[in-house]
Amino acid sequence: MDYKNHMTDISPEQYRLHQVASGSLILLIVLCIAWELVLAPLRPGGSWIVIKVLPLFAPLAGTLRRNVYTMQWASMLVLMYFAEGAVRAWSERGTSQALAALEIVLSSTFFFCAIFFLRPYKQAARQIASDAIRKAATTAHED
Repeated sequence: MDYKNHMTDISPEQYRLHQVASGSLILLIVLCIAWELVLAPLRPGGSWIVIKVLPLFAPLAGTLRRNVYTMQWASMLVLMYFAEGAVRAWSERGTSQALAALEIVLSSTFFFCAIFFLRPYKQAARQIASDAIRKAATTAHED
């Protein structure tokens, strides 16, 4: 796989992983908005805690474009939503508990799909670095 040409040279498995990652990110955004404004807000009529969704918009465009760097840091960002879901699933009851469980599922789905989508790029980068080190060592040895 050509590391630089990551936009067009993907396997069918990577394509599916990207589609699921993108879908789970979009659904996580929708869930967070609906949860805090309509489904189970902290206060009737919605609450300002809905702003928790704003960081999820930052990686959206890059994720949809399959940007490797964006998907790397987004996989770490989404862990905050996993943590929130775990805390709220444990501490709340009723609708909020179910929504928290869904937040756990969506954030986990994004995380694992992004990680497995990025795997070939990490392997290619590792190979490039290894080749460069080998070449530098050979050149230094010849001098």
